[in-house]
Amino acid sequence: MINNDVLRSVRFMLAVDDEALAQIIELGDGRASRADIVAWLRREEEPGYEVCNNSVMGCFLDGLIVRRRGRDPKAPPRQPETHVTNNTVLKKLRVAFELKEDDVLAIMHAAGFQVGRPEVSALFRKPQHPNYRACGDQFLRNFLKGLTERVRPGVSAKASASASPSAGPSAGAGASAGAGASARTSAGAGAGPGAGPAIVPRDHSRARIVRR
Repeated sequence: MINNDVLRSVRFMLAVDDEALAQIIELGDGRASRADIVAWLRREEEPGYEVCNNSVMGCFLDGLIVRRRGRDPKAPPRQPETHVTNNTVLKKLRVAFELKEDDVLAIMHAAGFQVGRPEVSALFRKPQHPNYRACGDQFLRNFLKGLTERVRPGVSAKASASASPSAGPSAGAGASAGAGASARTSAGAGAGPGAGPAIVPRDHSRARIVRR
């Protein structure tokens, strides 16, 4: 999934406004103006759209962990994220929402995506591990959909698809990724033997962010 789709989905999930998104990015040691947020939340075909790059997404995900779990004073300084994949997003969301493997399985099944425990475990392994599998777009979309249902019961992530980026806390795309998602593979849970190719993250430099 492209970073803009992830940002829109999580925004809808949390029901937060543009200012709150900027604050989350700051918690992850990044900076973003409201104009940046609005540009990242626009659809790819809309005027003023800008790509949310990996540095922004890394700060956002780290900031989300801090927002939900607090900052660990004993933790070493975070290194800037330059390589954000679907696996990275999945792992950091799991940490932010304090999910166990059973929770991930339940979320996927609730979203109508059948997956086994070995497949889920493989997604959280290090890339060097022989059983590691790359997380496909389809898996991540369904995870976001299921997690949204858990965080906001009874609210479908798809309901946000027609909302404007500046329309308030419920704006932004839902878990069904939206425009531009076809740029990356729609494979399911992995890229092991017989599976689709691993996801190559898109690293764009047009988005404006200054790391502290």
